[in-house]
Amino acid sequence: MSTETPVPAGTDENRYVEVARSPEFDTLRRTLRRFVFPVSAAFLVWYALYVLLSAYARDFMSTKVVGHINVALIFGLLQFVSTFLIAWLYVRYADRRIDPLADDLRAKIEGSPE
Repeated sequence: MSTETPVPAGTDENRYVEVARSPEFDTLRRTLRRFVFPVSAAFLVWYALYVLLSAYARDFMSTKVVGHINVALIFGLLQFVSTFLIAWLYVRYADRRIDPLADDLRAKIEGSPE
């Protein structure tokens, strides 16, 4: 018993390689990277700032803001907030920019003559 998915009759196996080399696919990748790379870099800098301040600026991070809540706790909670914010922004970006390109590319692949 084979675990490979059978290729439908008449399907050109190189079609996906051709699509990967197409200008539409390049546009899709560029659009995705336009969001992912800067946001990932910004988040890594934000996280590194939190870690470095926690390690080397203990006096600043231990500054009480309200009651027993200090700057370190606020920065830590803001890490979660920024994660959810990035996820929400990505969904909005994908809905507006990435999904229409992907849908067009999918229609082109599925609608092409076999």
